[in-house]
Amino acid sequence: MVQKISILGSTGSIGTQTLEVARKLHLQVTALSAHSSIELLEEQIREFHPALAVVFDEARAAQLKVNIADTDTKVLAGMDGLLEICHDDSELLVNSVVGMVGLAPTLEAIAAKKHIAFANKETLVAGGALVMNAVKESGVKLLPVDSEHSAIFQCLQAAPPDKKLKKILLTASGGPFFGKTADELKDVTVEQALHHPNWDMGAKITIDSATMMNKGLEIIEAAWLFDTSPDDIEVVVHRESIIHSMIEFVDHSILAQLGVPDMRIPIQYAITYPERVPSLVPEIDWKTLSQMTFYSADEHTFKCLAACKRAMKKGGLYPAVANGANEVANRLFRDRRISFLEIGELVTAAVDTLNVGAATCLDDVLNADRLAREFVFQSIQ
Repeated sequence: MVQKISILGSTGSIGTQTLEVARKLHLQVTALSAHSSIELLEEQIREFHPALAVVFDEARAAQLKVNIADTDTKVLAGMDGLLEICHDDSELLVNSVVGMVGLAPTLEAIAAKKHIAFANKETLVAGGALVMNAVKESGVKLLPVDSEHSAIFQCLQAAPPDKKLKKILLTASGGPFFGKTADELKDVTVEQALHHPNWDMGAKITIDSATMMNKGLEIIEAAWLFDTSPDDIEVVVHRESIIHSMIEFVDHSILAQLGVPDMRIPIQYAITYPERVPSLVPEIDWKTLSQMTFYSADEHTFKCLAACKRAMKKGGLYPAVANGANEVANRLFRDRRISFLEIGELVTAAVDTLNVGAATCLDDVLNADRLAREFVFQSIQ
């Protein structure tokens, strides 16, 4: 088991829970980073004493440097700072930043031969080919933290060498609007969309859950991570979030990973893999778990899901287009500049309209992302 970890995005939901796990396992935290939340980051620095702290916002980084001048922690800023973390002496980098900003550090860490626990979907969605090729060349481990991909990863430990898989069953909570029609979602407010029934997540990811964009991104991510066609990945809505995902073999036998909906289980498994140790998470109380339900996903109402599947089938840089368009549309909705349903419409339009090629380098991915963002902004003028 690793003894030293560094964390990108330590003030977010995954980052703070990772520190809970690190505290319990008595791990050394060598580096922390945040976008701009320097108050919480300062608290973390004073508890865990990392050698390096990075704030993406340069002005906030300067302020943090003043605030912790009495410590031995070095403060850096921006992307250069994130890339510096990738070269520290930790054994495992936990990448829990949100958005495309996580791709370059992932590639940098792989080049530095550092194992990665990743909760940054955009890493594989936008740069899947680049990342997986780099992983194969470097021999590092890319360990999933998302509950669904961790579940699949755990189930695959029991698979034969040739897997004999028929399909992956990717579970979804359905978010706060499960069962609603498009007509019922026309006037959805930001507050309603941020009210997730099961998981405590950041604002961007919670909106992605409400639109089911998160599940579309997870299909793309799973296809890359497990070398599987998106046609062999089925989304199953499971409202209770007890089964985190399943695999089905060619003989129709199914393996599932179950647990209470608590991200500290997959976070800890990524850190301790292949070992298992006692966790902070309670057991399932089978006496009170009265039922588990399953439904088909509604791709007609939740257009983001269908758009992501289409993007993956089109291949090349289209997943990066879907992701970039969604990042902007998601923010525009939270800023109350577009309606809830327009998120799916804009992502779909970007995938269907833009003309992009293959991903041969990081600049290709960043360019496709830029085109998608510009498309969305131009579409709402």
